Amino acid sequence: MQTPARYLSIDVFRGLDVALMIVVNSLGSHALAYSPLLHASWHGFTLTDLVFPTFLFVVGNSLALTLPRYQALGTHLAVKKIAQRTAGIFLIGVLLGWFPFVRYTEAGELTFKALENIRVFGVLQRIALGYGLAALLILFLKPVAVRWFAAVALLGYWGVLLAFGDLTLEGNAVAALDRWLVGDSHLYKGEGIPFDPEGLLSTLPAIVNVLAGYWAVAWLVKKSFSIESLLQLVLAGGLLLMAALAWNLVFPFNKKLWSSSYVLLTVGIGLWALAFLSYVIDHVKYTRWTYFFEVFGKNTLAIYVLSGIVVKVMLLVRVGDQSLYAWTFKNGVASWWGVYHGSGFFGVLIMLLCWAVGWWMDQKKVYVRL
Repeated sequence: MQTPARYLSIDVFRGLDVALMIVVNSLGSHALAYSPLLHASWHGFTLTDLVFPTFLFVVGNSLALTLPRYQALGTHLAVKKIAQRTAGIFLIGVLLGWFPFVRYTEAGELTFKALENIRVFGVLQRIALGYGLAALLILFLKPVAVRWFAAVALLGYWGVLLAFGDLTLEGNAVAALDRWLVGDSHLYKGEGIPFDPEGLLSTLPAIVNVLAGYWAVAWLVKKSFSIESLLQLVLAGGLLLMAALAWNLVFPFNKKLWSSSYVLLTVGIGLWALAFLSYVIDHVKYTRWTYFFEVFGKNTLAIYVLSGIVVKVMLLVRVGDQSLYAWTFKNGVASWWGVYHGSGFFGVLIMLLCWAVGWWMDQKKVYVRL
């Protein structure tokens, strides 16, 4: 179903973020690339650190448009739809993490990826939990209670981290809870030790990103996307950015811990971005450039999953003693542009490949929904 013209800005916002997400996930080299395309090593903030929380913010944007339709069906059916979508996205996330279900041993032989080593949490899993819990909070609690939840979640999360550990990679409470809950074998190990940047405890402040996105669009819809409402979003975003900078002094920006100051920072930027896009698209009606991002915005889940499958298949297939992924980058893009400059361009090529599939789906009116 097509998004109404007045909400085109939301489709474009979602599509723009997914396009950038695919690029940063598909770099030719994660060791040598433009610094804005890499995550901060621990404390700090880069453009790439903005991508995931912005997607959660946009999930909240969409929730503001779909939840009223669910509520009209009655509480029972609304909960059923929310639960089905949450479970579906979570399961897809687990399967995508497990895919391609085989791996190479040190001897160079393919072996089955054992279930006991599957990563439980991940990007889609956090999206699922953030969406589901935010939707249920809005459905069952009064607005003032949801706002109190957001405040307590951010402050309480800070308190829990300080009370049950510290803010280091080795000693944080997020890792401690996940190790106790699912065990080391089910956690991400890309940081050198078992630690999941999408762990269960740090999902708590991430819910606030979804709630903020919901509130922003619910407000715009209530005010008919007026210029005044956009200016109010800009003001709110500015206040959140100032609060984030102040909180950063004692609770640093940290994507991997999903620190509360990081939530305020990314929500503030999200409010500014939404206001800007809505002004350009909904008010100025400058839309000649939007279709590229609409393609991503209309089939977000399918294209994101496709990007993961493409990369994983290329990493699995061998060309000599290296993966097809590494071989293609080394003998293609890197041979023309060099590793440093070519790394991001390789991600752009993967993104464009996924866009081509999304364009075909749009032309055929194929839209994947859960």
